[in-house]
Order: sequence, then C-alpha cells, then structure tokens
Amino acid sequence: MAHGLSRELLDAHVHLWDLALTPQPWIDPVAMSAIARDFGAGDLADQLGEVGREHGADDPDGAARSADASPSSPAIAVTGAVVVQADHSLDETRWLLDAASASTAVAAVVGWVDLTGDVAAQLDELAGHPAVGLLRGIRHLAHVDADPDWLGRDDVAAGVAELGRRGIAFDLVVRPWQLGQATALARRVPGTRLVLDHLGNPPLDAEAEADWRAGVAALAACEHVSAKVSGLVSGGDADAAAPERLDRAFDAALAAFGPGRLMYGSDWPLVRLAADGYRGWFVEYLRLTAPLSAAERDAVDAGSARTAYGIAR
Repeated sequence: MAHGLSRELLDAHVHLWDLALTPQPWIDPVAMSAIARDFGAGDLADQLGEVGREHGADDPDGAARSADASPSSPAIAVTGAVVVQADHSLDETRWLLDAASASTAVAAVVGWVDLTGDVAAQLDELAGHPAVGLLRGIRHLAHVDADPDWLGRDDVAAGVAELGRRGIAFDLVVRPWQLGQATALARRVPGTRLVLDHLGNPPLDAEAEADWRAGVAALAACEHVSAKVSGLVSGGDADAAAPERLDRAFDAALAAFGPGRLMYGSDWPLVRLAADGYRGWFVEYLRLTAPLSAAERDAVDAGSARTAYGIAR
C-alpha cells in the first residue's frame, strides 16, 4: 500500500470511448447528456485524482489534500483502474491498449475478440502491440447478443478455454435470466478465470430477486468465478440506489463469493448518471464495506481484482 494511505483501491470496471471510432448508439444525448461525449485516459486520471483529494490523499502528481479533508483523517485513494470494452471490435481493443500505454491510471484492459472465431490467431495479432501485457481480460456483450443462447455455444466455450490457456480472464456481462447459462459455461471452462460484471444485474422485483440470489449462489459455487460490486446505481434509478437495496445485493454477493472473490468497480462514466455520480457511489461502497475486517476490505478494494486479472502490485 502506498505510503500514508489507509485504503488503496483498484477500480475494476471503467470505460473509455471515442465516439468517432466506436459510436455508442444506446446513449441518449438528452437523457444521458452526462456521458454523451468522449472519455479518455486523461478524464479517468482526473476522476481518480478527485476521489483521492476528497478522501484525504495526495493525487499522483503530489497535489495537496482537499481543504475539506482533515489532516488526521484516514487517506483513501483509487490508484488505478481496469478499462473494459464497450464495442465488439478489435479496433477498440487496440485503442484501449493505446490509452493504457499512455496512462498510469490504467492497470489492465478487458478487450474483445470474436470468441466464435479463431481466438488464438486474433490474440497473436494483438501480441504485436507494445501494451499487450496489459490485456488481462476479454468480454462480449452477451446480454444484448442477437443469439439468446450465445453463452451456451460450443465455439464460445472453446474460445473461453483458449483465454484460460493464455492466462486471460473472461468477463461475464449478463442479465439475471442468463445466470444459469453463465454457470453452465463456468463448469465447461474450469481453467479460465471468469468475472461476473455488476453482480449479474440484481433486479428490483422481490420474486425476481430471489431467483437472482439462487443464480448467483450457483455461479459462485464455481471457485474460479469472481464478481464485481459495480454498476448497481448506473441506471440513475433512485429505487435501485436505495441503501436497503444495495445492502441486500451486497450481502447476497458477500455470502455467495466471500470477500476474496468480490471486487470494487465504479462503472464510470456510466455512474455519472446516478445521483452525485462517482462520489455518491464511492461513499455507498465505503458504507457497504465498513463492517468488514481490514483484510476483507483489502481483498474487495483491490486484492481480488489483482488476482483475477493477474495485476502486479
């Protein structure tokens, strides 16, 4: 841990995008104006630095503590982030690696390859990039894929297995009804680390929440699967962000995965859609993890993400 910090976090889920390179048609320019622009590595560094200043830590450039921070208060900082793909394209993956090359804020990249194709050839092609060592994961937007059974395909399982042979994790982004498919895939690829994004998107409906809990517990029974405490408030829904709802989701995830397989994530810049943005979610995360022991907090803050993605300290 960096000198003077009481907690040093790794944000396991952020996005960068250049809308000219990879348009995001799902972004409503009016309703989602807070994210309807480009976000680069410099914007990410600024956001992480702001968190540190608000919580009593110097930023990476040595800027002074915020005037509102008590000199005796514990210093907390988010010192790096895992950047996750938002487009099914190798061009975006190369662009993310370019961004990682130029910024110490990026600790790892979760990119994209076509898992139904020749995965080995695609990864070999990317191997020429100077920052390929930061390509620590791959993701496919299975929750919006035209094939509702994409996760159950034999060629997908073969592609995910190839990731494991190369020490690369696979991120699962699914809706609750896909948790069973995710569990089936996990059982087919025991040699690949899998990471469940956004806790599998826990629903608000009580009956649906019970099904989600059962699905998460079944997936967590596969010990090579971890999960991100992320994306829980990104939709900007006040009911979704209610403390009691966040408590239920976090408690269920903690019971299923334990702190050693849970990791902090912000889902920035989408979290800007929530009340008080990154700041508001970060305060909620600190509240959720306050009852944990110091060792358990260290695991969720950064240790689990470092293990899942093979990130050195």
